[in-house]
Amino acid sequence: METATHTSVQQFQSQVKVAGLLIATGIVFGDIGTSPLYTYTAIFDPGEIINPTKALGVLSCVIWTLTLQTTIKYILITLQADNHGEGGIFSLYALIKRYYGKWAVILAILGGSFLVADGIITPPISVASAIEGLRLFYPHLDTIPIIIAILIFLFVIQQFGTQKIGKIFGPVMVLWFSFIGVIGLLALSKNFSVLKAVNPMYGINLLVHYPKGFWLLGGIFLCTTGAEALYSDMGHVGRNNIRVSWIFIKTSLILSYAGQTAWLLSAGKANSLSPFFNIVPLPIYIPAVVLSTFATIIASQALISGCFTLANEAIHLGLWPRHKIIFPSAIKGQLYIPFFNWSLMVACIGVVLYFKESTKMEAAFGLSVTLTMLSTTFLITLFMLSRRWSLAAIIPTMLMFLAVESSFLIANLKKIAEGGWIMLLMGSAIATIMLIWRRGRITQNKLITYSEWEPENLEKLVELSHSTTIDTYSTHLIYFTFSSQKGKIENKTLNSIFTSPLKRADVYWFFYVKITDDPYTLQYEVHKLSKNDAYHITFRLGFRVEPKLDLFFRKIVKELMETGELKRDDCEEIKFERNPIGGYKFVVVNSYLSFDNQLPFWQNLFINSYYNLKSVGVREDVNFGLDPSNVVFEKYPLVYTSTDKVKLQRVQ
Repeated sequence: METATHTSVQQFQSQVKVAGLLIATGIVFGDIGTSPLYTYTAIFDPGEIINPTKALGVLSCVIWTLTLQTTIKYILITLQADNHGEGGIFSLYALIKRYYGKWAVILAILGGSFLVADGIITPPISVASAIEGLRLFYPHLDTIPIIIAILIFLFVIQQFGTQKIGKIFGPVMVLWFSFIGVIGLLALSKNFSVLKAVNPMYGINLLVHYPKGFWLLGGIFLCTTGAEALYSDMGHVGRNNIRVSWIFIKTSLILSYAGQTAWLLSAGKANSLSPFFNIVPLPIYIPAVVLSTFATIIASQALISGCFTLANEAIHLGLWPRHKIIFPSAIKGQLYIPFFNWSLMVACIGVVLYFKESTKMEAAFGLSVTLTMLSTTFLITLFMLSRRWSLAAIIPTMLMFLAVESSFLIANLKKIAEGGWIMLLMGSAIATIMLIWRRGRITQNKLITYSEWEPENLEKLVELSHSTTIDTYSTHLIYFTFSSQKGKIENKTLNSIFTSPLKRADVYWFFYVKITDDPYTLQYEVHKLSKNDAYHITFRLGFRVEPKLDLFFRKIVKELMETGELKRDDCEEIKFERNPIGGYKFVVVNSYLSFDNQLPFWQNLFINSYYNLKSVGVREDVNFGLDPSNVVFEKYPLVYTSTDKVKLQRVQ
């Protein structure tokens, strides 16, 4: 059923329809679509005398950046890395991890971390750029309270979902792109000669001959900062809808930048107002500020939702601590993670209070996105290699993107002292958490010891299940296991069952949950260890599937009883139970760091950091969708490095 549903979703996404194009325009292009508000303010200083070489060179670089980075790299190439309809850096990692897992995971962690860092700086700079347009009428307006109020509102509404307000995203963004295209064309009509900047030689001349022209790439890069979102949102709107919509989007963007360039050349001097607002006709100026504010809110909303999706994928791929995940609406794929929501809100407000103005925020913007794009370039190269693309196509493509993005990275490094260090710090902190979590899980799993079921342990379990002298602990007793092999079980689970008080149950269940590369897989496999006594269940869940193990268990038991694979007719208790499947308990056995460890300083710091992260995340009952009334928690000590034998001296 799930496979059929997902197939129909893919078929819908592959079709280009008006509704799909509208949704794509509203969800996908918000970030890159609001970049004309602040890109030129990062390049042209207030009061600067406009040099035609610089103005035309900047426009040429913008046009070719949108062409090389957005059109060729993301629209034409990266969108082909389709993980069953899903996109994004972690979906890309899932496609290639079986081939290059050891190296690809580092790239995915770095790219994902700095993409989240981008999600921290984008809402403040976008909203600030729009609100600061009011300074034409109120030069001394304190915009900080207004920006913070909008951001708080934006994060508060996340918990209610965006199903209703999301319907206006498409029409508003279509209006926005039409608006920036029209006013750009009006400004351009006064000087069509700026279109000669389509010739890349103007851009090359700027970078090579204009004084300090190369360093302007740090500001020019802002025109493509939303390109990564195109791939991340592929699962929401479909690849073909993104590609077709991009024709309209790119045309509007180029007209806007060309119009701003024409105004700069005619004015001869930049002022304190963004070139974008300088080309807005005065009679519609206030509506333009309102529209730009709505556009930045929509862009921020899309980016926040993208961060939730990114976090959810990282959690299911074992790269991030578990957090509570809520699905607030009926829209497939839409989710809400409270921890991430409020953390992002605090970080965004902190950015506003630190930088105060969008012109200062631009110093921190771009660096994190450049690192994400570089990570994506390496990952997409590995993807092409795994799909056996021609080396004659892979090598030139990779070298071209590496040359472009390395140039942007070098230019953006200049921003570190001006505020870029904040984004580096945030991205590095997120990456460190991911690395600690992943390494901690791997280390912990290596220390888990297993025993064979056959013959002794299974016979003992069946004997306990059929005992009439030991009180029943629960009709069904469910344990989670890391063993994909049906013939093995953790010693900690055996200790839990066979340690006083003995846990006698009519039926024992052992759940092994496998997260698949397919984002929407929902399958299970039953292996009978002993009919009517013990079963090993393997779940295969996609990394975007909400794991509701409590619900899944009840459905499985009913199905097995209907097919005759599980019978309880011989149980006297069944005559009195109101629940047809009987009572059940999930036993969650967690580890804690034993005091018997003797660890070096750095290893001790790492292990304790991992356990501290576990305490911040949610428990297994929340993560696996278990009813708290049906869960029993147990702890066992984990010894990483045994202490030396202690010699105790007995005193008479």
